[in-house]
Amino acid sequence: MKKKSKPDFTKPKPVKVDIEESVVKEIKGEKTQQFYPEKTYNNLPLIVIAGRPNVGKSTLFNAITKTHRAITDPTPGVTRDPVEGTAFLAGKPVHLMDTGGYKLTRDLKSRESEMDDLVVAKTLEMLKKADKILLLLDATEITPEDEEFVLRLRPYGDKVIAAVNKTETAKSESLAWQHTQFGFKNLLFISAARGNNLDALQEALIEGLDFSRVTEGEETDRPIRIAILGKPNTGKSTLSNALTHTKASIVSDYAGTTRDVVEGSFRYNGRDIQILDTAGIRRKAKVHENIEYYSVNRAIKTLDECDITFIMIDAKEGLAEQDKKITSLAFERGRGVIFVLNKWDTVEDKSNKAFKETKTYINDMFGQMKWAPIIPISALNSDGIKNLMNTALTIYEQLTRKIETSALNIALQDWLTQYPPPATKSIHFKVRYMTQTGVNPVNFLIFATRPDNVPQTYVTYLKNRIREDLGFDQIPVQIKMKASREKWQDREGK
Repeated sequence: MKKKSKPDFTKPKPVKVDIEESVVKEIKGEKTQQFYPEKTYNNLPLIVIAGRPNVGKSTLFNAITKTHRAITDPTPGVTRDPVEGTAFLAGKPVHLMDTGGYKLTRDLKSRESEMDDLVVAKTLEMLKKADKILLLLDATEITPEDEEFVLRLRPYGDKVIAAVNKTETAKSESLAWQHTQFGFKNLLFISAARGNNLDALQEALIEGLDFSRVTEGEETDRPIRIAILGKPNTGKSTLSNALTHTKASIVSDYAGTTRDVVEGSFRYNGRDIQILDTAGIRRKAKVHENIEYYSVNRAIKTLDECDITFIMIDAKEGLAEQDKKITSLAFERGRGVIFVLNKWDTVEDKSNKAFKETKTYINDMFGQMKWAPIIPISALNSDGIKNLMNTALTIYEQLTRKIETSALNIALQDWLTQYPPPATKSIHFKVRYMTQTGVNPVNFLIFATRPDNVPQTYVTYLKNRIREDLGFDQIPVQIKMKASREKWQDREGK
């Protein structure tokens, strides 16, 4: 048996960016919908939407949450992992969950059948945790899957609300009456696509729920949001499950297992953490389905919602062509970035020398991001996760750090003294003062007499001084230049 050679981390090769460019353009040119409410809530009742594939569960989830979080597509079985979010039903906050479609177990033991079994198991697990279950049915037909699933729900009869979807026409509403054979006490006819009768549905769902324990979180309670991105099969879902101590994300070596963004929450060192497990991003040439296109789209959009990005890299396979594009998108948004070198336990040479070679390789590939930490872990064995999370907390502290303008300009004068701006006949300018204009992402504004004359090398010098002297050494820092002839001391005196 031929021994598999380990990746060569010592000879950097140029990376060809071949990610789905239309997705990237769409993300850059479109203001993303906010996935999260402005306020946070604790102890929310859990409502689970369940049913067989293609009855409109994801469409209903999007309609109620007023987002486009869940992927909707005519292909049955698009949703696999549970998709969650906070929603207001009749003015009451609830935790709403969209689940994968219930399919009958088949004899054919294919990879797709194996995946169906995992999805069904996950759905049944969520039903046990639910405070209320919304069974969604399709007006046009009753299938064996509907009949079996109704039987599965009998033990939960007290918390089941049944709704027949797609009743927007007189014909479909007439067909919907066939579902009365199941004997549900209340049966609502709705249209998730058109919003018909959703108010009555929401009233029915919140009836009997206990809201006495629901509390509103403080602004300081907002969780740190971490998005896990990378190509398929790098261990994103395994890491998400290890961090949350759950099996919220379905784990399989089947490429494209995760489609929607799967959320998980946990506390670490007194901080609430929210993990966003995303779909694997493959090269354009390997994307054959609309479903995967939308999965990639949704994964990239998490960069607009997160604070920190874990770029997952398979330690045995090395960097993929997509990693550079994903990282550049995170950098453009000012997100904290950690390169997570997963499956380090499978690498033959785990010496410090081998890790330094790997680190040098990654730094060479991302020359302007040498500040980004590189952490070796084994998500499967939970090795290195403590170091990873400690680093994430450090990065978040830096992302939210605010420097007083007076302290900032005292430091600036020291930097100008150590390395005065270049002065020639063609290049002449004076740096007046600077201020911090934002946190998370961290931005600074420098005022100079002739900002167009400031060479990029001097901007880089100032950026490096900010990182090293002010404690921003592990995050991206952005500097903008603006014209001003006013000195900081004169400005302070006004």
